[in-house]
Amino acid sequence: MLRYGIYGGAFDPVHLGHLLLAENCLRQANLDRIFFVPTGISPHRNSKEAYHTSTEDRYNMLEAALLGYDEFLISRFEIDRQEKSYTVDTLRYFHRIFALTEPKLFLLMGADMFNDLPNWYEVREICRLAVPLVAERSDTPLPYFAALSGIAAAEHLDEIGQSAIQMPQIGISSTQIRQRIQNGESIRFQVPAGVEAYITAHHLYQ
Repeated sequence: MLRYGIYGGAFDPVHLGHLLLAENCLRQANLDRIFFVPTGISPHRNSKEAYHTSTEDRYNMLEAALLGYDEFLISRFEIDRQEKSYTVDTLRYFHRIFALTEPKLFLLMGADMFNDLPNWYEVREICRLAVPLVAERSDTPLPYFAALSGIAAAEHLDEIGQSAIQMPQIGISSTQIRQRIQNGESIRFQVPAGVEAYITAHHLYQ
């Protein structure tokens, strides 16, 4: 059975921390592919204009970052929608387009995001459609797997706990990168070279 990872986020901009998380999930969980899904209209934002750059800029930066890495693909599902996208909608979409091959889906997330998962819209359905693949880091709280007890099936919960991904500590965030650009500071070696060139050419985050 094919194993596909779904990695959603603003990616505003995508940086090496995002790519390192994807790479560790790909190798440690034996995934065949990972689909990066840049958010369109998030349930937590009012519109596509609520980001620091346009949807096309965020998509183009992802393309520049992933050029040459065949295991990493980009989905336009959320950014092309004209309505809010919940995670459960995205997972249903992937199940629909891969109905013939029926791959096993894994939802990539950090431990902090996982600990909030019980509060997500249709969390039971999320856990039925995909296995949360949790990246643990020494500088973030440990994932509290018991929080999904009674939400995910017992055997599914065991799989979630056993699938935790070990991540090296890396202090990079999109917020910090945007701030460095505003301050005229270097972002070299924090984003892929193609992303840095795109940001410079299009005068983003200034």
